[in-house]
Amino acid sequence: MQPQDNDEPRDRIDIHPLGLLDPLRWLAKGLRDMASQPWISLFYGVCFWGMALAVSVVFKNNPEYTLSAISGSLLLGPFLAMGLYDVSMHLERGERPSFRSSLTCWKSHMRSMSMLVLVVLLLELLWGRASLVVFAVFFDTGGLPSTATALDAVLNPQNWEFVAAYVCVGGFFAGLVFASMMVSIPMILDRDTDAITAGITSMRVFFDCTAVALWWGLLITVWVGLAMWPSAAGLLVVGPWLGFASWHAYRGSVHVTEAAAA
Repeated sequence: MQPQDNDEPRDRIDIHPLGLLDPLRWLAKGLRDMASQPWISLFYGVCFWGMALAVSVVFKNNPEYTLSAISGSLLLGPFLAMGLYDVSMHLERGERPSFRSSLTCWKSHMRSMSMLVLVVLLLELLWGRASLVVFAVFFDTGGLPSTATALDAVLNPQNWEFVAAYVCVGGFFAGLVFASMMVSIPMILDRDTDAITAGITSMRVFFDCTAVALWWGLLITVWVGLAMWPSAAGLLVVGPWLGFASWHAYRGSVHVTEAAAA
């Protein structure tokens, strides 16, 4: 009889206490990593910029396919981010980062990454369905807005209930996605853990350090928002910068103690 795997000791995962200055430190370390690897950073920045342009073009010309374009970005985005984490991981270890390694680092973690991306896509689909319900129940302008009239429709005082409901629903799902992804992908890369453990650890970080996590999420939102105006070209810099900083967010908030060998 083979011994049961359940009897094997498991690594101990601890969550570091965080302060409001920690996200600023993560950004500073991310900026340092980006400056040390300008060509790799530029490549990933172009990738993020291209994704944003693709979604923008679809939204303007074929808005009915916007959800599909966003789903494709959610599928590709985590793999791009993992490449940036790989660069920061090698820099932290005093090793020379490899562009090729950053492109292929996900291959040995394919099962965990696929499961995590599937969860994100399911959440995104639920988010889309919930948004349609909000439109159906609260929107009151005689039909859904076009891309040309969307801003006017949102600013219409008659639609304040719709705006409030849409923000609440969107905020809930955005927070859920952020909480489950905050440190899960860098943890998979660093520890080769499974998607469930990584997702639970990320949720622990969020709920144990909620104020700091929300502050970090706000910083990410503000920088991405600024990068998107007017032509998303700011993502050439902000995209890789936040990717590198997210690795340091993981390293600053999670500590894993390896289980002693039996």
